Amino acid sequence: MAGGVHPPHDETPLLGCAGSGRASTFKTYFNIIISIVGAGVLGLPYTFRVSGWAVAAVCVTVSAVLSYCCMIHLVRCREKLQKEGHRFIQTYGDLGDAAFGNWGRQFIDIMVLVSQSGCCVAYLIFIGRNVSSVFTGDVRQYCYFIALIFPFEVLLSWVRSLSGLAPFSIVADVCNVLAMAVVVRDDFHDFQGVSEIKALTSWSALPFAMGVAVYCYEGFGMTLTLHSSMKRPSEFPKTLGIAFVLITGLYLSFGFIGYLAYGEETQDIITLNLPNDWTTVAVKIGLCVGLFFTFPIMMFPVHEIFERKLLFNDWFQKQTQSLLLETIWCNFVRALIVLVVAAVAIMVPGFGVFISLVGSTVCAMLAFVVPAVLHMKVLGNESTLLTKVGDYALIICGVSFAMYGTYTSVRDIFGPVSRDGGEVPGDHHG
Repeated sequence: MAGGVHPPHDETPLLGCAGSGRASTFKTYFNIIISIVGAGVLGLPYTFRVSGWAVAAVCVTVSAVLSYCCMIHLVRCREKLQKEGHRFIQTYGDLGDAAFGNWGRQFIDIMVLVSQSGCCVAYLIFIGRNVSSVFTGDVRQYCYFIALIFPFEVLLSWVRSLSGLAPFSIVADVCNVLAMAVVVRDDFHDFQGVSEIKALTSWSALPFAMGVAVYCYEGFGMTLTLHSSMKRPSEFPKTLGIAFVLITGLYLSFGFIGYLAYGEETQDIITLNLPNDWTTVAVKIGLCVGLFFTFPIMMFPVHEIFERKLLFNDWFQKQTQSLLLETIWCNFVRALIVLVVAAVAIMVPGFGVFISLVGSTVCAMLAFVVPAVLHMKVLGNESTLLTKVGDYALIICGVSFAMYGTYTSVRDIFGPVSRDGGEVPGDHHG
């Protein structure tokens, strides 16, 4: 699934060879696709509607090219640092620690924490809106369904091992494929004609479109694991490039076909446009069940970061002299974190604008700014003038985009409401 760090390789069913050095090139293609493609793809047709198909297509393509270059940056940095004696670089945080020391690790950990939490908020919004559409026919009742599943997510958060939860990630990936297949089938059935769509709606929607595009390629937490999983790591750049071409083709086709089918009626989650027949209901429920069980897996790094800080706190150590008290406190903190995530999901009015916000902020930083900074630090002396200019451009544009994209996304969250109960990004007057 899209949206950040995935569970350890030995616990993730479809990434069984990740980090082991045993994965073939063929399996690595699937590993890359699984690591990147997620529920965010279901918001692409709405992005095509908001910004226009030409603008959205350019944003998706640019995001793909930049994401590819930055992932290769991370791989090159690790190879260089390993030659210099840093042998244990397995995660994004490890790379930050090797390059900048403890503060580098802390900064990246915070970015990963916010990114993971943001993805989980998007999951709850997606589940709430789709379940609400199935059982009430009114997506605006989604907050009640989020409140309903909250206690169960708390119980799942208390599971200390991912081995019992990881198989459900397969369900989520299969349901995503089925959902896209059903959507495409119904899209062709509801084809409205090219005259109903626009190449450009408003330049003010550009940050929104770019934010969603960045979110859809957010898989940087798995870059180093995927690289080390290959039998022949030297083939990783070529393999990653081909996988990105396939993913980008999927994104562009899915976004364009969805917008072509529903035009100005395209909703922020494309499944909400589907007819209310048994296949659509099955797909919606399947997606929601898959994301329900993926939620605790995606929250696992967040819980680990908080618990690591808590367990090393002097006050906490004095208060918890027994394993039972320690477990109770840790479970309480986990429940509190899930409560905060659920509260944010209830307060956010729509799926599309929120994934744009996540993409515009931490995803943009993790995807573009941090890799460029690491590349300048580790390989700056060996870089050509063109490469250095590219790194500076990534940093300046990435920070500028994060600031402006955050502003416009927050503005849209509190902006006007559309007919379908979602937000209308970029639609601000006066």
